[in-house]
Amino acid sequence: MKDEVYQIVGSAIEVLNGIGHGLHENPYENALVVEFGIRKVPFQQQANFDVLYKGHKVGLFVPDLIAFGSVVVDAKVVDRITDVERGQLLNYLRITKLRVGVLLNFKNAKLEWERIVL
Repeated sequence: MKDEVYQIVGSAIEVLNGIGHGLHENPYENALVVEFGIRKVPFQQQANFDVLYKGHKVGLFVPDLIAFGSVVVDAKVVDRITDVERGQLLNYLRITKLRVGVLLNFKNAKLEWERIVL
């Protein structure tokens, strides 16, 4: 799993260097799709997951990206990664039934990232 996370973070650094920092989240997500394609990183963009409550579907969750079929990739543009973003990603992992997530923060010139494990 470390190799996968390394490839995701390397892709994010390349994106940040390519288009700069501080834009909205969507261009970073789309640029990651391009970079994953170049690097042959398998991914799904905007996959749908049911949100269940006591066995009933109560909504839909659509993560930005899932890389390698096993890592939720969440692109953010926030001042810094806090417990709010960490908590959101843990919830995303519960919904998707995946174990590993990567938070990527494109707000500043230097990429901030964290690997979160459920």
